[in-house]
Amino acid sequence: MSQKMIEKIISGAFALAVVLGTWQAQALDAKTPYPTMAPLEQYLITDRNAEIALARSAAPDSISRDAKILVLGRQGYETAVEGKNGFVCVVERAWMSPSDHPEFWNPKLRGPICFNPAAARSILPLTIKRTEWVLARLSKAQIMDNLKTAVDRKELPALEPGAMSYMLSKQAYLTDADGHNMSHLMIYVPLTQSAAWGADLPGSPVMFGGQFQGAPEPITVFLVPVEKWSDGTAAPMDAN
Repeated sequence: MSQKMIEKIISGAFALAVVLGTWQAQALDAKTPYPTMAPLEQYLITDRNAEIALARSAAPDSISRDAKILVLGRQGYETAVEGKNGFVCVVERAWMSPSDHPEFWNPKLRGPICFNPAAARSILPLTIKRTEWVLARLSKAQIMDNLKTAVDRKELPALEPGAMSYMLSKQAYLTDADGHNMSHLMIYVPLTQSAAWGADLPGSPVMFGGQFQGAPEPITVFLVPVEKWSDGTAAPMDAN
């Protein structure tokens, strides 16, 4: 075989490798559009009053108007409004998603949520802790390792009976797929299987939510669709 032919083969093989490498990278990007954390500024809401209003939109005014309101600052969540009824409303960011969620670092996600008193004491600390580690620039793997250690050492509050939250905000942005899923309640129980609640069975109003499920928090979340948004207007009763 001539030297010129060898050079052509090598050149062609290199070009094919480049094409395949580009295709693989594009495929990986499609599956993981947000592989790492974006600059912090993209997660912050510059208008503090807008974030307060968004947090309050998680629940009906009869609940949220007297709730404590937290907003995200550069050092973590800060109290913006003191509450009177034991509820706490906050806008969660994408890092409260399951660890394998492809939008875990999506800076556009905004999840207004209003915790009842039991959840404010036992679920909200998970939001605060995850956020603390995110702002410390820990990787997703490090955050999950820290959570596992904290759970194993019982450094986080135990789940309280009756813990639940409202997610009824029409303004929420929970996924790039369709912006929102549905107006719903979230109910937190000790780690269990969907069958124990009849979740996801035909005709059942209860849906399984995969937010924690022992990875590593020993908590199962169930969702119950609600027919109205917090402002009283009609909401779809199933996920889009």
